Amino acid sequence: MNVLRLIEQIRTPFGDVLMGLITHLGEEMLFMAVSLIFFWCIDKKRGYFLLSAGFTGLVCVQMFKMMFRIPRPWVLDPKFTIVESAREMATGYSFPSGHTQCASNLYGGVARSSKKRWVQITGVVLCLLVAFSRMYLGVHTLLDVGVSLLISAVTLFVLFPVFDKGYERPRVMYITIGVMALLAIANLLFVMLFPFPADVDPVNLADAQKVAWQMAFLVAGMSLIYPIDRKFIKFDTHAVWWAQILKLVIGIGLVMLVRVLLKEPLNALFGINLGTGIRYFLIAVVAGILWPMTFKFWSRLGKKN
Repeated sequence: MNVLRLIEQIRTPFGDVLMGLITHLGEEMLFMAVSLIFFWCIDKKRGYFLLSAGFTGLVCVQMFKMMFRIPRPWVLDPKFTIVESAREMATGYSFPSGHTQCASNLYGGVARSSKKRWVQITGVVLCLLVAFSRMYLGVHTLLDVGVSLLISAVTLFVLFPVFDKGYERPRVMYITIGVMALLAIANLLFVMLFPFPADVDPVNLADAQKVAWQMAFLVAGMSLIYPIDRKFIKFDTHAVWWAQILKLVIGIGLVMLVRVLLKEPLNALFGINLGTGIRYFLIAVVAGILWPMTFKFWSRLGKKN
C-alpha cells in the first residue's frame, strides 16, 4: 500500500486519462483479437503459443485469486482513493492482477516469439506500462502486478520452447494439451468443491465458478483443433493483404456473434455455468476449426490464373 500512496500523490487529470487508456491494453477482447490475428493471418504456431499461454496464465491467476481472496486496495485501506473511472472494471479479488496477466502474456508472448529487438523491447515496455497503470489507477498493489508478471514470465518461458520445437511432433502437443486440460479440471474442481469459509464473497465465488467452467470447456475445444487441423484442414495463413483483412474482420465477427448472441439462450437452457462452458467450447470450434475451413478460398483470392 505504501507504493500506491506515493503514486496517489502524483496523479493528475491528464495522467488519469492516459493510464485509463493504457490499462485497456490488458483487456480480454484485445488479447483474443491479437491472438487470432497471429493464428489466422501471420503464423499458426505463434498463434497456438499465444492462445495456450494466455489460457494457462488465466487459469493460474483465477486459482490464486480464490486461494488467497485478497480484497482490493480501497477495501484494505478505506482512506485510500482510486481513480473513479477504473472502479467499474475492477471487480473480483485483487491478487493477482488479471489485466497485468493478460497484457504480459500477450505482449510478452509476442516479444518472446520474435527475433526482432524492437518487437522485444516494445513488448516488455507494454507489459510494464499496463502493470503500472493498474497501480496508478489504484485497483492493484505492487504485489498483485508483480506476481502476475512472474506467472506470465514462467508460463511464456516454459511454453515457448514446447511450441517452437515440438509443434511438428504430435506427441509433444498432445501432452501439452493434456496438461492444460488437467490444470483446467483442477481449477474447476477447486472452485466447485472446496469448502470456502463463510466470509467468502458470493459474487466473486460465482464469477470464479463461471470462469472455471469457461476454461474447462475452452480447453476441450482447443484439444480438438490441433489434431483436426493436422489431419484434415491443414490451413494456410497466407493470403493477399485485402483478403487477410476480410478474413480477419468476418472471422472475428463470427466469433463475437457466438460469444454474444448465444449467451442468453445457452444460459437459459443449461444454467449460467454450463451455458458459459458450452458457449466457449463453440467459440473454440468456430475460431479453430469451422472458420479455418474457408481459408483455401481466401488464399486463392487475388492470385492470377
